[in-house]
Parts: sequence; structure tokens; C-alpha cells
Amino acid sequence: MSRVLAVAHRGDPYRHRENTLPSVVQAFAAGADAVEVDVRLTRDGVPVLLHDATLERLWGDPRPIDRVTLDQLADLGSPGLRVPTLAEAVKATAETPAARLLIDLDTPGPVAATVEAVAALGAEDRVAYCGPATAMLAVRELAPAAELALTWKQPRLPVRALLDDLRPHSINPPFGLVDAGFTAAAHDAGLAVSTWTVDLRRTMVRMLRARVDSVTTNRIALLRSVLDRAAAR
Repeated sequence: MSRVLAVAHRGDPYRHRENTLPSVVQAFAAGADAVEVDVRLTRDGVPVLLHDATLERLWGDPRPIDRVTLDQLADLGSPGLRVPTLAEAVKATAETPAARLLIDLDTPGPVAATVEAVAALGAEDRVAYCGPATAMLAVRELAPAAELALTWKQPRLPVRALLDDLRPHSINPPFGLVDAGFTAAAHDAGLAVSTWTVDLRRTMVRMLRARVDSVTTNRIALLRSVLDRAAAR
């Protein structure tokens, strides 16, 4: 079996708050090959790590993130636990060997600022992008060499014209759509298969049997142990 990549979903959220620097750093310490992070823009256009449109769920503040400036974000949390910028996340993982960030972009809105921030840090080789077709096409236009994972929620693969325009490295369906037939068709089309969000051991094993290339999980230590045990057989 070829090596399957372990991707930590928003860091290591069972140990640290999701999309924070401690969560990201801990995920790599637990054996992640990459960490998936979500990016949104502040009012002043700075890419920060946050999944939700508002700060309510994680930070107890009902304001939408696009109504809050970066300076105002400093009032939330504490110096060691707060909403980090994308630049801070990239820098925090720079010393981790082979550490990669998978930036999830749900819409085209944050694309330009995100791609610009990655380029300014010279981190293009340590960053990949995932998201729906509209966002990934926007990334491809600005970053012709970027590695893309097309998030896909249909049981059949995208039409060839979209794949030709987008040139994704992988197709990224939820695990409920993945079986050996789906994976075989994707591989025949020249696509790797990444899948999300896989938190149960039995589902991890089923994904390996379906021959996926990458698994995203909230339980990175468990996934690492499942992958290592499978590789040792």
C-alpha cells in the first residue's frame, strides 16, 4: 500500500481550540503530515484562521469577522490563545520538517489576500489549497503552480472540462461518498483522493481499504496510529 497522508482538521481540536497556533503545532507533534486550516478576512483584509463567519462559537463574540479589524482581534483570547493570522501560522510551522498547511477556502472572497500572503512569505511549496470549484478556479488564476484539492460532494467525478481548467492534484469528497469504485475512477483520471472528516477507527480502516491517498481527521493521534499499523503489515 502506498503511503497515505494524515491531515489534521483545524489542528488538534480535541486538545486545543481549533484553528489556533497551539492546535496547529500540536497536530504536527502528533504526527500530521499536513494541517487543514480555514481562512477568513478581517475588516482590514488580513487573512486569519477561522472557520465560522462570526466569532461567536469559539470566542464568545457575536461580531462577524469581516466587521472586526486585526487590532480589535487582539482584545479576544490571550497572547497564547487567540485568532492567529495566516502569516503567524505559516511562520509557526516553518521549523517543522516537511510541515504543510492545507488552506480551506469556501468562497473566492479571501483568495487574493491569501495567495498574496503565502507568496510574501515565500511559502508556496509548503501550502496547498482546498475548496469548491469557484474558489479553486480563483486560486488557479492567481497561482498557476499551486497544489489544489477540489472539494466535491457528488458521487461522480467532475466533467473533464472542469478538471482541465482547474488541474487539481486531488479530489476531496466527504468519506460517505468514497468506496473502491470512486477511488479507482479518480486514479484513472489522474487524481489523488483525499477524504474528510474521518474520526472513527473503523471508518479510517475502510478508507484505507478503498485506497484513498489522504485522510483528514479531528483525531490525528488515532489516525497516525492506524496508518502506522497498516504500514507495518
